Amino acid sequence: MNRKKIYNPESNENVNDRRIFGGNPTGIFELNDIKYQWAYNLWEMMLNNTWFPKEVDMTRDVSDYKQITQMEKDAYDKALAQLIFMDSLQTNNIMDNINPFVTAPEINLILVRQAFEEALHSQSYAVMVDSISANSKEIYDLWRKDMMLKNKNDSIAKVYEELAKNPSDQNFVKACFANQILEGIYFYSGFTYIYTLARSGKMLGSAQMIRFIQRDEVTHLVLFQNLINSLKKERPELFTQELKNEVIEMFKQAVALEVAWGKYITGGQILGLTDDIIEQYIKYLADDRLASVGFAKLYNVANPIKWVDDFSKFNDQKTNFFEGTVANYSKGSLSFDDDF
Repeated sequence: MNRKKIYNPESNENVNDRRIFGGNPTGIFELNDIKYQWAYNLWEMMLNNTWFPKEVDMTRDVSDYKQITQMEKDAYDKALAQLIFMDSLQTNNIMDNINPFVTAPEINLILVRQAFEEALHSQSYAVMVDSISANSKEIYDLWRKDMMLKNKNDSIAKVYEELAKNPSDQNFVKACFANQILEGIYFYSGFTYIYTLARSGKMLGSAQMIRFIQRDEVTHLVLFQNLINSLKKERPELFTQELKNEVIEMFKQAVALEVAWGKYITGGQILGLTDDIIEQYIKYLADDRLASVGFAKLYNVANPIKWVDDFSKFNDQKTNFFEGTVANYSKGSLSFDDDF
């Protein structure tokens, strides 16, 4: 598997010859002819979703953090440290590990945009850290001291490292599933914990920041789900039973890892987030992600905390959950069910 050429004047590839990877592009982004229309639609939506961390008022979080319990602080710090790692990883992974092999310009566009958004999220976390910590290094270095956090980080990065060391068609497809799992499962214990604090009137600025971040992550999830579904049509020979078995095992391992992490950061002491609820919610998410790429559900459980959906859907004009003001989130609105 070869990286695409930056400039390839010898190419005569037309739009019908385009491939997600393994194509022969000129290097010119010719966007008047589009093969993967879902990618260009998503590109426009991502542009429409543009936001900046400075839009979020973190003033109240400074005093809130001083007032919440030590258990709540510890859980907040761990959740934030894990989110910091994942967006850092994704910025590098998309630019260095995924995009160099993609040979369709409309998909290159959205991958570059995703990398920008992941970097923006890193800035957002820096704003959050500055708001609540006198020593930001404590949170940024937490992965060095907390072995549960480090083990999760190591497990997440493993599949990406396989692609980096051995860039093959099969490893690229597995990396696409790994991206789907990261965007659609691994973020959610941290997101849900911060939303739970906000539901009790605490850390409202942090929750609003996470709302914007999650809206971006939904588009990233849809990106990789569409990428996988397009690859199934374009390169069906890659989706062997062996690969499918590996993917199912990846999802099972992800569920075990995220359930353990969710239980660890909450310690069974956060009202509304019992161990059973966390486990059922993560299994529900895994089923939803599997079904979106044509796999059978593994767990067949219902969503036990539907109120979280109020924080992830931006499809209409609704009352801002935190401030009681009307905010129009219809721009760039997206649900998991949208068909691109």
